[in-house]
Amino acid sequence: QVQLVESGGGLVQAGGSLRLSCAASGPTFSRYVMGWFRQAPGKEREFVAAISWRSGGSTDYEDSVKGRFTISRDNAKNTVYLQMNSLKPEDTAVYYCAAPYAGFFPLTRRIADFGSWGQGTQVTVSS
Repeated sequence: QVQLVESGGGLVQAGGSLRLSCAASGPTFSRYVMGWFRQAPGKEREFVAAISWRSGGSTDYEDSVKGRFTISRDNAKNTVYLQMNSLKPEDTAVYYCAAPYAGFFPLTRRIADFGSWGQGTQVTVSS
């Protein structure tokens, strides 16, 4: 399994930006679809964005973040990023990066497909 460590969370005012990073261990990172999910207090974990394993490959976004968030990856650095712009108070949550159970997985947003998770990083957006 891939080991994942997120960073970059923090407190930001509405309209501001943050960039989350997720560093992955292991030589096979480039074979994995990578996803970002979030969980707000009292709510279920939800999909945010995903990127296919190919460099420059397909991406998928939850509707509420389209046009504001951008997922990208640098396979040479074993890192996936989530650039978050025009942040809103409703974006406040713990953000997790995740990788599926196996490499070369099709692009997916199903939580059940993801077997490796980071510890999460808190994002708080004040109004």
